[in-house]
Amino acid sequence: MNHSCILYLHGFNSSPQSFKAQCAKQWLSQTHPSLELAIPDLHYSPLAAMERLEREYFAGNDRPLGVIGSSLGGYYAAYLHHKYGVSAALINPAVRPYDLLEGYLGVNKNLYTGEEYLLEPHHMDELLALDSPPPATGERVYTLLQTGDATLNYREAALKFSACALWVQPGGSHEFEDFERVLPSIVNFFLSSTIQK
Repeated sequence: MNHSCILYLHGFNSSPQSFKAQCAKQWLSQTHPSLELAIPDLHYSPLAAMERLEREYFAGNDRPLGVIGSSLGGYYAAYLHHKYGVSAALINPAVRPYDLLEGYLGVNKNLYTGEEYLLEPHHMDELLALDSPPPATGERVYTLLQTGDATLNYREAALKFSACALWVQPGGSHEFEDFERVLPSIVNFFLSSTIQK
């Protein structure tokens, strides 16, 4: 277990430059300087994104302390938890992205990088292959939701992850407003999960 690294996975059409990623990086550098925040730039292909994550962070025994995943990144984080047992904090996570993203098939443009790419039906199959079952009671998953999320129905995530630690805040948005306020509880969750192992 790599106690010095936390992995942050951004959402669909996002990047390491997203507000939450940079907020977490700045907050960690100020409050936990011994913890590094790794923010990989995830490929639009789910298969390519997951192959990179597994190769770079899960191929050996030196694995992250925990994984923070936002939206589609939360879907990936749930898969990594299921496969590797890594602690995961899911921020407004996507539950069925293979249904949601069908509306985005065709040419897309990354909001941060300006990169144009083609999202195809086989990418939905790649997403479906990464689906994971609901975690059992006591598993190391912490789900943080805001009910004002207009992109995803927070109830889907609340139901799927109901057996684990769940934090639901009325209002807010898909971007997860005041994200920095929940960072202390996320890091404490990762640290306490490690102690309990």
